[in-house]
Formats: sequence, structure tokens, C-alpha cells
Amino acid sequence: MTGIAAYLTFNGNCREAMTFYKDCLGGDLALQTVEETPAAASFPPEAKDKIMHAALTSGPITLFASDNLGAGTSAPGSNFSLCITCSSEAEVKNLFSKLSAGGKVGHPLEEQFWGAIFGDFTDKFGIRWMTNWDTPKK
Repeated sequence: MTGIAAYLTFNGNCREAMTFYKDCLGGDLALQTVEETPAAASFPPEAKDKIMHAALTSGPITLFASDNLGAGTSAPGSNFSLCITCSSEAEVKNLFSKLSAGGKVGHPLEEQFWGAIFGDFTDKFGIRWMTNWDTPKK
């Protein structure tokens, strides 16, 4: 594994929150809106300026985040996941299979538009996880 990071979900104020965290922690902040992704057409027009993915890196600290793009709102205390960044396809498949056993899969492990194999689930203890392996560039 190359790392594990918190993935935070916000109710429309991801940009504000991540800018605040950057001001506090320093580092580099990258923000990607829904409109800037190939998936933009699958979202309603009012979602175009929402954050699809944010990454704040400051030394050994990495925080990922997005606005809640699904139905409903994210409640404090349940608005985060643990994201494991894997170093191989075999590893991402193995960890997804083992950790999701007995739990509930949200998104099955599959190739994504951002060039990764990704899946998410809630494990049998109620902890939300994401697994990600960035596929080699072609």
C-alpha cells in the first residue's frame, strides 16, 4: 500500500472547508469541479460548480474530499471514509474483497474515468472504506 487517508464529504461547502484546512495545515490543494470531469453530463446543471474531488497534501498529511453529490445530506460523524491507495491491481482486488466481506458494497471495484480501479463499501463494523489503484498511464 502506498497510503491511507481520510476522505471527507461536505454538504456544498467543500471548497470553503478545504481552503480553511490548507490555511491551517499548509501544503498544496487541488480542486476539481463536477463541470471539469467527463462525468459532468450525468449530473444536474446545479451541480456543475460542486467539488467532485479535492486533495490537500502537506508533508505526510493527505486529506481527500468532495461535496455530497448523492441524495440527502452528510451528517457530521458519518461524513468520512478511509481511503486506501494501493500499489497494484492485485492488492486493490485483494483488499476490496477481504475488507468488504460481510459488509455492503456501495460501488463495485471497477475502472473509473480518472484512470484508476476504485470501489467503496461499508464494512461489517459500519466503517466506510474506499480502495483505489491508479492504473499505469498508457
